[in-house]
Amino acid sequence: MIDIRRFENLGRFKNEWLNANYHFSFSVYHDPRRMGEGALRVWNDDTIEPHAGFPPHGHQSMEIITYVRTGAITHKDSLGNHGRTEAGDVQVMSAGDGVQHAEWNEEDEATTLFQIWIQPREAGGTPSWGARKFPKDDRSGSWAVFASGTGEADSLVIKQDAKVLGATLKAGETLTYEVKAGRHGYLVLAAGSARLNGEVLNARDGAAVTGAESLTLEGVNDAEIVFVDTV
Repeated sequence: MIDIRRFENLGRFKNEWLNANYHFSFSVYHDPRRMGEGALRVWNDDTIEPHAGFPPHGHQSMEIITYVRTGAITHKDSLGNHGRTEAGDVQVMSAGDGVQHAEWNEEDEATTLFQIWIQPREAGGTPSWGARKFPKDDRSGSWAVFASGTGEADSLVIKQDAKVLGATLKAGETLTYEVKAGRHGYLVLAAGSARLNGEVLNARDGAAVTGAESLTLEGVNDAEIVFVDTV
């Protein structure tokens, strides 16, 4: 089954530095129909104003994947990690048994990104952080594996039987994916527009996939796609 989640129907939060849109229940937004998909718990679509961001705060037992849509985000944590992740690239923080971190937009322009939280297969463990570049040309018309439980295709490693994938599609290009029985999928367009099994998705629209499903994507207007396949 495929359930389309239009951007205009997402949860909302806004203050002087953050404009957040929630695909699932998060913070002040609660919808009992949108509590996650399998191990996927959070998909936030954030716009962070220049020279602002999330001050130091803690997490435990969560795999937190950040996909930067535009701009860049600078990460600092209690493990001593410090890195800047640019548009089109990905960082993963495995919170393990506890880590403090800050995510800051040090740029002179707004940064837009997806925050994706996946529950690990077991609580605790050693926390970690890593980042990788994923040139958009390398995923034109095909899936790139950003993060996975096995580290396949030199992807960033997460502690769950899940994959975070990305692709770009020009107008008329097609791409397929098979979601297997017993698994969950969630797809969001980072930019552009595409047809998913004939239904047009526009930038920042989402689609939840439950159970066995054959997906066919067709580019309409230079689509940039991020997809999670998880237990």
